[in-house]
Amino acid sequence: MRFKYRLLALIFIVPLLLCGAKDSYAKKMYRWVDENGRVFFSDLVPPDQIQHKRETMNENARVLDVVEKAKTPEQLAQQKRLDALRKEQDKIIAKQAADDKVLLSTYRSLEDMNKALENKLALMDGEKKMIEGNRLRMEQQLLQQQLQAANLERNAKKVPEKLLKEIASTRQQIEQNVQEMARHESNRQSVEKEFRADIARFEFLTQPYNTNQKNQPQLATDNPVNELGLFTCLDAGQCDKAWKIATEFVYNFATTGRDVENEKLVMTAAPFNDDDLSLSVSRLEKGGIQQIFLDMRCKDSNMGRELCSSDKARAIRRGFTTYIQLQLASQ
Repeated sequence: MRFKYRLLALIFIVPLLLCGAKDSYAKKMYRWVDENGRVFFSDLVPPDQIQHKRETMNENARVLDVVEKAKTPEQLAQQKRLDALRKEQDKIIAKQAADDKVLLSTYRSLEDMNKALENKLALMDGEKKMIEGNRLRMEQQLLQQQLQAANLERNAKKVPEKLLKEIASTRQQIEQNVQEMARHESNRQSVEKEFRADIARFEFLTQPYNTNQKNQPQLATDNPVNELGLFTCLDAGQCDKAWKIATEFVYNFATTGRDVENEKLVMTAAPFNDDDLSLSVSRLEKGGIQQIFLDMRCKDSNMGRELCSSDKARAIRRGFTTYIQLQLASQ
């Protein structure tokens, strides 16, 4: 008996539910604006209109859902490039943070760093003296071999093949020693340059906070992101001005022609020659903070890769934030 009543209830209730669902669905409306600025309302979106941004509304005109405008292939490509730039930016910033952590955990003070530099250079100078000593020894050995050969020739005797080979071998060793000395000197200069950069970085990270400079804009030469090509905006208004300046910077220093220019990405054409330098700036937002990030591309060749890691490329990246700050200060 109970089963019979339940069955009768279902027979009456289910159609009502279906009807209510149908009415609810029918009350949904879509609103969109076409490329000519005309506003449309309809319970169905025609196939030739689905590319526009549209809102789904209920009977009270409350927006339930928003479908963004379909992106063109060019927009999708630009978004892919922006995503790649954002990843590159995060990678550079993460590396800087990791390097800072190692630096601060390795040294306790500037005195420690300067002492470590002195010890390192003293050790390398000792190695230099050893290399020089080897060269002097080989030069003396070559002189003796040449005198021996000259004496034989003066006495009208044939110079033995063994002695000639020994002379050639000694000359080759001297040449190798000269090359080794050049590599050692270059390595010493690199070590000292990197060490002094670390010292400057350590000094910046450990310097006491100066309240008198709280509201003073800091130039990129003193800024921890000067090597990153990264400008952080104070607000949206400043970012709008900085974006125009950053665009100008790209066109001034890139060697390839214009390619993309919109409100989020400015990029010159891809590098074609070994000495081409393509620049781009992207306007990114992370955690409510707007940033402008400089990226550079070189041809995928040995000379191209050398260009992107050269002092010239580093100087361009290093000067990016300074350029923006100076231009903003002059406005």
